[in-house]
Amino acid sequence: MPEPTQPVMALAEIEDRFHRFVFSLPERETDEPSAFELATLKRLELLSARFDIRSLPRLPSVLPQLLRMLKNDNVASRQLAALVGRDPLMVGEVMRVTGSVHYRSVQPIRSLQHAILLLGQDGLRRVLIQHSMKPILQANAGTFGHVAGERLWEHAERCAYACALLGRSSGCDTFESYLAGISCHSGTGAVIRLLNQLMPAPAAALSSGFLASCARLAAELSLQAARYWDLPAPIIEALKERRSTERSTTLSPLGAALSMADLLATVQLLGEHGRIDPQLDLRHCWSDSFTPALLSRCQRELHHQFPLEENARP
Repeated sequence: MPEPTQPVMALAEIEDRFHRFVFSLPERETDEPSAFELATLKRLELLSARFDIRSLPRLPSVLPQLLRMLKNDNVASRQLAALVGRDPLMVGEVMRVTGSVHYRSVQPIRSLQHAILLLGQDGLRRVLIQHSMKPILQANAGTFGHVAGERLWEHAERCAYACALLGRSSGCDTFESYLAGISCHSGTGAVIRLLNQLMPAPAAALSSGFLASCARLAAELSLQAARYWDLPAPIIEALKERRSTERSTTLSPLGAALSMADLLATVQLLGEHGRIDPQLDLRHCWSDSFTPALLSRCQRELHHQFPLEENARP
């Protein structure tokens, strides 16, 4: 007997459903923007061109130094503790995480240095960047921002995990890959705040063309934010490629990892929330940069790390 066929969906449709999910919008009624939407887009483009990227929260001042220091596998925990200790909020987050059930040891944690030793370098990297990025992605309010921040963060966690896994297979720095994944939709939050100024009343079913234009503006603002935060050059390049409207076949290694991680995280999240068939066949979207076996493994790892019963919301 022939194997049952899996449903297939175009990449543009997947992206459209993701933005409707983030913005809490109903399904589309049309592809073409209305006259009102075209006028709103012009105002949105004007606002985004004037958008003061400095209005975004700064990353902690010690973070760039920590990232450089953490590239050295032999750096001592006392050196890391001295640098982390300069930011009281970071200290609090490290101590909070290491005091959780997952990390709790037989002996009480005696010091910041002890906590950092317990976390390990990979654990410390993730704690610090999650502590830095989560408030930025969740800082939304108004018509479009009621749950958008939480949903952007859910995607960011999955995208970062998948990007680190795929990036490692391509020889990319694991933490740069993780940071690229977690920051790739940072501009979406800025677009949400701008839309709140232009559409204070609840919106009807917006067209796909309107949402696609919003996504392009968000990608540009994500790139601007990365430059403002002085993120590493490979991340800047990957975000440049993501901003491009052309589906290039010559992506950088990190650009290819980020593109696939974004897709895999999106499909998993939409599947969890009943916005897409969880058995969707993605092979037509898969990049030649990665083997089917690796991409299937990445999907399995995402489901393992972010199980449905803990994350699904009605």
